[in-house]
Amino acid sequence: MRLKIILLIFAVAWISLIVRVFYLAIQHNEYYEDLSDKNTIKTELISPVRGEILDRNNNPVAINKLGFKIEIAPHLSSEKNMPILDDELDTLVKYIPSLDKEKMKKEYMKQDSYYNQNYIEVASFISYKDIMPVYSILNLRDNIHIISSPKRFYPYNDTASHIIGYVSNANQNDIDRDPLLSIIGSVGKNGIERYYNTFLEGEAGERKVKVSAKNEEIQELYHKNPIENRKLILSIDMNLQKYISDMFKNESGAVIVMDVNGSVLAAGSFPEYDLNTFVSGISTERWKQLIEDIDAPFTNKLINGLYPPGSVVKIGLGLIFITTALNERWGVNCTGSYIVSNRNFRCWKKEGHGRTDIRKAIRESCDDYFYKASVNTGIETMSKGMLRYGLGEKTGIDLPNEFIGTVPSREWKRKKYNQPWYIGETLNTAIGQGDFLVTPMQVAQLTALIATGKLVTPHIAKKIGNKEVKPVFKDVLNEIEKKKINIIRQGMYDVCNADHGTATPFLHTKIRLAGKTGTAQVVGISQETKKRLQEHEMKYYTRSHAWLTTYGPYKNPQYVVTVLVEHGGHGGHAAGDIVSKIYNKLLQDGYIKK
Repeated sequence: MRLKIILLIFAVAWISLIVRVFYLAIQHNEYYEDLSDKNTIKTELISPVRGEILDRNNNPVAINKLGFKIEIAPHLSSEKNMPILDDELDTLVKYIPSLDKEKMKKEYMKQDSYYNQNYIEVASFISYKDIMPVYSILNLRDNIHIISSPKRFYPYNDTASHIIGYVSNANQNDIDRDPLLSIIGSVGKNGIERYYNTFLEGEAGERKVKVSAKNEEIQELYHKNPIENRKLILSIDMNLQKYISDMFKNESGAVIVMDVNGSVLAAGSFPEYDLNTFVSGISTERWKQLIEDIDAPFTNKLINGLYPPGSVVKIGLGLIFITTALNERWGVNCTGSYIVSNRNFRCWKKEGHGRTDIRKAIRESCDDYFYKASVNTGIETMSKGMLRYGLGEKTGIDLPNEFIGTVPSREWKRKKYNQPWYIGETLNTAIGQGDFLVTPMQVAQLTALIATGKLVTPHIAKKIGNKEVKPVFKDVLNEIEKKKINIIRQGMYDVCNADHGTATPFLHTKIRLAGKTGTAQVVGISQETKKRLQEHEMKYYTRSHAWLTTYGPYKNPQYVVTVLVEHGGHGGHAAGDIVSKIYNKLLQDGYIKK
C-alpha cells in the first residue's frame, strides 16, 4: 500500500511537469516570443538639431556650433572594472587636456548603475577643432563613444539679449513638461528661444536595433530621421539693434522701434547681458551679480518693467476727455496750482500755462488741464477707456511672461486694498502717476493706436518656417473717437515741432514727427516743499524716469519709436537725441519713405 502511494505521488508530479512544459512551450509560446523580442530589440530616439534664428536680413542671431559629446560604456564603476574606467578617462585627458578627469569620473559614478544599459555622458561639448585631430584614435576604443553634439551660440553676444533669450540645461521640471528634453538636454529659457521653443527644438527621430545580451548592436531594423533645423526669421534688424545698443551703453531703460503694422524692427532693454554665458551654465558668482545689480540687467524692461507713464498717457486720456464728458473747445485757466480737498495739485510749470485747451495741453504738457478734466470725467470712464486702448492688458507680443501693469480704478483699489477711492487719486491718475503702471511695449502700442486708429499686436517673429507672420489689428475706437483723433495728433505734432513744444528743442530729425514727452516721478514731493529741485540737482536714483514716444513721418505714419531712460529727468532732454538718431538711421537705411 505504501509503495502504491509513493508511485502515485511520482505519477502526479510527472504529469504536473508535463502539463507545465506543454503550457510554457505550446500554449504560451507567443507570449514569450514577444517578451524575447522586447529584450533583444532596442528603440532609440534621435535628438533633433535645434533650429537657427535669423534677423530680417538673414544675419544669424542664434546658431549651432559644431561639436561632439563623449560617452563611456556603463558598468565600469565596480571595484573589478574601475581600472578600465580610469584608463579610459586618462586616455581622454591625454588627448584632450582641457578635460577634467575628476569631474568626468564624478559624473560617471553618479549615473552608472546595474540597471543602466546606455553609455554615460562625461563631456557635453568638445569643439570640432579639438576633437578632429584625435577622433580616429578615440573612436577605436570600444568603451568610448564620440557623438555629434551641437552647442548654441549667439554671435551678437549681449545685443538684443532680452529679445533673443537663451538656451540652457533642462531641469527635471522642464523634462516633465516636455519628455523630448531628456534626449535634447537643453531648452529655451527666455525670450524668443523660450516662446518658440517647441518649434525650434523640432521632433525626435527614431531607430530600432537588434542587440545582443551584452547590448551590442547587431542590426538596424527601422530608422526615421528627426524633423530638425527649423528656421525662425525675426523682424529685427540686428544692425539697427547694435546701433541703438551702442547709443544706450551708459544708460538704463528701454527702446522700441516698431512698424505701425506691429513688426518690431528693434527693441532693447538696458543694461544687456551676454547670452553665451548661460549656454553651458552660468557661475554662481556671475548669476548673483546679475540679479543683485540695481539697474536690473536680467529684467526684460520691454514687457516686465513697470513704470508710471507720466505725461505720455495724456495722449490716450486726452482722447477720452474730448469724446466723453468734454469737447475739444473746453479749456482751463492754468495758474500753476489747483486746490482739491485741501491739497495743492501743482502743474509742472510754476507760473502756469494760462488759457489752455486740449491741443495746448498736449503740446506743453499742462497738468492743470488734465487735473480738471479728470474731475469732470471721473475715474471709471478714464479707467475703462485706458483698458480699451490696451493699457492694463497684455499687448500679445511673442515674448514669454508679459506683465499687464495697473490701470487704477475704484474696483481695482477695492479688490487690492479693500479701501475707498479718493478724488486725489483721480488727479494723480490723470497725469500718469500714483498707482498707474505701464510697460514700454504698452506705450509703443498706444502710440501706434493714435497714429493709425487701430490697436496693433506687436510681434518679433517675421517668418516661422515657411509661414509669414501677418499683422493683427483690433478696431477699439468708437465713431466719435475716430472723428476727433486728429486733434490729439495735432497736439503731438506740436510737441515735436511748435514753439513751446516739450520735445522741439531736443529733436534734430530729417522728417516731421509727432510725439509726447513724459517725466515720471519715482519719489513723492511733499506738500510742504515750496521749491522743487531740478532733476539734475537730485541724486541719480531719485530722478524721474524720462519718456519720449513718437511716430513718423507725421503725415504718413510708418514707425513708432518709444524711448524710456531710467532716471533721465525730462523726457525731451534725455531721449530727444536718441529718438532723432534712430529716425535718421531709419531714413538712411531705406526703411522710411518720405
